[in-house]
Amino acid sequence: MRESVAITITESSQTGEARRAAMALATRLGFQETERGKVGIVVTEVANNLVQHADGGVVLLRTLNQHLAVGIEVLSLDKGSGMVDVDQCLQDGFSTTGTSGNGMGAIRRLSGFFEIYSIPNQGTALLAHLWSDSTPHPPEKTLEIGVICLPKPGEDVSGDAWACVVDGRRSLLLVADGLGHGPAAATAASQAVKIFQDDHHRSPGAILEAAHTALRSTRGAVLAIAEIDFEQQSVCFAGIGNIAASIFSFTEHHNLLSHNGTVGHEIRKIQEFSYPWYSNGLLIMHSDGLGAKWQLDRYPGLSQKHPSLIAGVLYRDFNRERDDVTVLVVKGMGR
Repeated sequence: MRESVAITITESSQTGEARRAAMALATRLGFQETERGKVGIVVTEVANNLVQHADGGVVLLRTLNQHLAVGIEVLSLDKGSGMVDVDQCLQDGFSTTGTSGNGMGAIRRLSGFFEIYSIPNQGTALLAHLWSDSTPHPPEKTLEIGVICLPKPGEDVSGDAWACVVDGRRSLLLVADGLGHGPAAATAASQAVKIFQDDHHRSPGAILEAAHTALRSTRGAVLAIAEIDFEQQSVCFAGIGNIAASIFSFTEHHNLLSHNGTVGHEIRKIQEFSYPWYSNGLLIMHSDGLGAKWQLDRYPGLSQKHPSLIAGVLYRDFNRERDDVTVLVVKGMGR
């Protein structure tokens, strides 16, 4: 379970807080001096941009693991004036506030991966990946994954959890939400993740059954599991409770069905449902910490962006701010 870390940026002194948090994470992950320096510059520039151009926002940090490599994801979100011409804003020397105008270009040059989504008068989402070494890190062949997992404001741990297992033939994905919030909810969600990881070779329904037994000593959780079979081009889905899940393609949209209940306490029925998967498919799963009224088609071009930008924009605009929240976005590499 890899949670995100959120640093609110509303004034210039918080730029240092974001930089210190990022540098501490880089040190903990074993980044060498040169790569740590890149992390510090990127996060500083990202936070400065929020202060100067958007009157504040949030910087999210998350650990990345790909093959044997480790990295840091930097995600910046704001509801500022946005960018009319993203390409122009990335040019060195371009500025709307009288600065040197080199910040965005520096972020792009120092990052292993860089992408922006911006709509005028609605805000900007900026994504950067930095790795512990300078070796290129190609994306997974079958899927790209983006996720935000944050505790309720004021809590130290999240009662939400997520997990993913990817092999050559299929991917298995979990979102769990322990009842309530705080340490007891986190214990229930963590137990669900453990069962998921131990039994990932089984079907979603069978994993739910195992979790129902294992979570009896906890306060319980709602959870959903999606299995993407790349050979069969299908999704097997089973859920208990109010974890929302949807599949999108260029032409199709399916809302995935769950049954009522609480894993570990009361389940009336466990049922697997089958849906088509597309080489250009997009799967979005989230806990009820995210409002349910979002519509992807209201964000032109967002579905073509990295899953972390999609998760970030939905979190920015529909986070309920009174509960733990998880947004998991998975994209087929053919998209």
